[in-house]
Amino acid sequence: MNPLLVEEKIKMFLKEDIQYGDLSAALFNDEEGTMTLLAKESGIFCGAAVITCGFNIMSPAAVQLLVHDGAHITCGQKIAVIHGRISDLLQAERTVLNLVQRMSGIATLTKQYVDAVEGRCRVTDTRKTTPGLGMFEKYAVRTAGGTNHRRSLNDGIMLKDNHIAYAGSITEAVRRVERYKGHMDRLEIEIETAEMLDEAVQAGADVIMFDNCSPEMISETITRVPAHITTEASGGITLETIGAYSQTGVDYISVGALFYAARALDLSAEVQNV
Repeated sequence: MNPLLVEEKIKMFLKEDIQYGDLSAALFNDEEGTMTLLAKESGIFCGAAVITCGFNIMSPAAVQLLVHDGAHITCGQKIAVIHGRISDLLQAERTVLNLVQRMSGIATLTKQYVDAVEGRCRVTDTRKTTPGLGMFEKYAVRTAGGTNHRRSLNDGIMLKDNHIAYAGSITEAVRRVERYKGHMDRLEIEIETAEMLDEAVQAGADVIMFDNCSPEMISETITRVPAHITTEASGGITLETIGAYSQTGVDYISVGALFYAARALDLSAEVQNV
């Protein structure tokens, strides 16, 4: 993650939460204390940079990280120990925990999907990120062994069903987009039928996405894709079905559920006087 963006985002989140100040924080003046972050359930940890940055924005703090991103943590395990001005630690606590819990939940779910394909292909995410949190969420996927699909709209060219429908055909959509395509831009085309697959190959796709296709349909038609074209399966794929898709021969399986179905991993914070 870009450390400049991490700091900028966390500052924005803290401004939203603190607003004009924390009335409870006035209780402590400039007293110092120690905060310990704990896991309340098992999973994959992600968010070390958020902890280090988040607890140092209000005032300098000493952060001791006890686990690294991608590590498996268990209930009751200590994640980090932070020493600093207690009022500032408490003001940052909820924002930092919310973000780390979200990232760790995504990493935990991603690891389950990665394990389910048993190395037969790669698990990748989608652009179904939470607005404002995409950088953190996509980093969490990478932390757990997944890969990132497009990070933004200009990260490659993707012609989906609505682009193709408006243009009238895959061939026409590709013709129109060629004027903007640079030599570094890869072209992905979404297909749903064998006929669309053939047209996408002829149109010059770099990547072909089998969208909402059954594992049987993919297995039957993937041999029509030349070896130089990357293949991807997508559309409502779950932990229960990803095993079948991983055996079709596709290179990637994209899973929107890594974001919209991920549950935050439960973490907590405890403070001690010094």
